[in-house]
Amino acid sequence: MMQTLNSILFGWYPYLCLTVFLLGSLLRYEREQYTWRSGSSQLLRRRQLVLGSNLFHIGILTIFAGHFVGLLTPIQVFDALGISHGFKQGMAIVIGGLAGLVCLVGITLLTHRRLYDPRIRATSSFADTAILLMLFAQLVLGLLTIFVSLGHLDGHEMTKFMSWAQGILVLQPGAADFVADVNPLFKLHLLLGMTIFLVFPFTRLVHVWSAPVWYLGRKGYQVVRTTRTLPQSGTRPVQPAE
Repeated sequence: MMQTLNSILFGWYPYLCLTVFLLGSLLRYEREQYTWRSGSSQLLRRRQLVLGSNLFHIGILTIFAGHFVGLLTPIQVFDALGISHGFKQGMAIVIGGLAGLVCLVGITLLTHRRLYDPRIRATSSFADTAILLMLFAQLVLGLLTIFVSLGHLDGHEMTKFMSWAQGILVLQPGAADFVADVNPLFKLHLLLGMTIFLVFPFTRLVHVWSAPVWYLGRKGYQVVRTTRTLPQSGTRPVQPAE
């Protein structure tokens, strides 16, 4: 029973999440380009937003780069470069821990701002609040896994996640077996991470695809009106749109 559940969650579920992530993002860009934005509320509590957003983005980009390189680089490459599994584990703990703390401070400021300012809360959608809380929970889980990793400084545990991630990408049968016996905290971290990819196309996170200026090439036009339109001779003044 447990083996079947493990295969579903870590063998089949990743493909569902990746499919929705890619196709959903493409369809939203093609069909709903004017919802393709970050939905900034910077006019409200601007100072807290700037500080929280900067810390969050610095931390999350560092974490993402570390995960991308650490999980998807073949183990043979690290071996060829003479980088031991233990050294790689130590780097992940130190760099990931520091970036995680920076990100935690940032997302705490953003969460407090969104939940406790009545004006911002009133203009926030369910998806805005939900994705923020999901990212907050994912970050906390990631930081908690550091304490588990301290008991596996030989790096053997990390190779399991590398083998799993790379196995999923190359459609390797039985890739879920690599993480069958890892700590439940890691499994929760993986599941929530995949779920964030699943809901990604339906949230403001889609603006990540547009960094830094891709959205400027979207189809359609945008009407910009001044507050006053001067009348031409023999015509009535044109009132500005409400």
